[in-house]
Amino acid sequence: MEDSRIAAPIGTNLDRFINAKEQHFAYATGELSQLLRDIALAGKVVNREINKAGLINISGAIGTQNVQGEEQQKLDVLSNIRFIRALTKGGEVCAVISEEDEQVIETGSESAKYVVAIDPLDGSSNIDVNVSIGTIFSIYRRVSLVDTPITKEDVLQKGVEQIAAGYILYGSSTMLVYTTGNGVNGFTYEPSLGEYFLSHPNMKLPEEGKIYSINEGAYNSFEKPVKEYISHCRKSNYSGRYIGSLVADFHRNLLKGGIYIYPKTHSAPNGKLRLMYECNCLAFIAEQAGGTATDGEKRIMEIQPDELHQRVPFFVGSRKMVEKAKTFFK
Repeated sequence: MEDSRIAAPIGTNLDRFINAKEQHFAYATGELSQLLRDIALAGKVVNREINKAGLINISGAIGTQNVQGEEQQKLDVLSNIRFIRALTKGGEVCAVISEEDEQVIETGSESAKYVVAIDPLDGSSNIDVNVSIGTIFSIYRRVSLVDTPITKEDVLQKGVEQIAAGYILYGSSTMLVYTTGNGVNGFTYEPSLGEYFLSHPNMKLPEEGKIYSINEGAYNSFEKPVKEYISHCRKSNYSGRYIGSLVADFHRNLLKGGIYIYPKTHSAPNGKLRLMYECNCLAFIAEQAGGTATDGEKRIMEIQPDELHQRVPFFVGSRKMVEKAKTFFK
């Protein structure tokens, strides 16, 4: 029997992949690489906590609300602690914007070059019913000089200024998907080895798709252009698929082709999703994979944020589907 049939290769692990890519940048100093490793490590810890949540009573609501006015889950708080701790102790980050904190978190590392915007646990209301959830992150290079106080300009940057972005999906398998502006790669976590391995190299979002993801339960509160696009999808026999977990919905459409929509509604006149740590990240990944993202009129990554927790309408996915949706707004 051939050796390859007895012991199939397990592939490239995340550390080796990061090191190989670092060599392609003439002025790389290793700090961004270490930052990505810190995020990946915190993701392993959070994955462990999620997997045992039902056994040690850390699922369910904690009884408080976050800055968004949303009821916090116990794992929201725990995940926020894990990621903030990893980003602070790593030393590469001078400031963090988190969904769970009203103000910018200054890490005390004024000599650090990077700012991170993060949603530590997106879709956490799905924890109790074992639906996939995720972590979303964006990395920016600070604008101000190192060894000086953090400024507003450091934290309120357009999405086009991202130098890296990614998400961790905690589902039937745990995956880390990220980009540094040179394509999108996905890594699957192998828990017995404690390593992420490259499983989805050079991910591409199909140019056209047959899936539309939107909460049709809120149909009556949608704008007319959104209703018209949904009607177009129905007439085209597209499949309606909506998990209610942003990372999971986006990930499925990234693999299969489709569009994800969270539009304005009567109760959320500016949209519900946050620009800095949800939309910019997924827009960057979508564009790097051949897709696109818009608020219905403007490119998501060109919107200038005015506040940390700014909300925007969000249309992201296969290029032709998003472009078709935009025509209904003209």
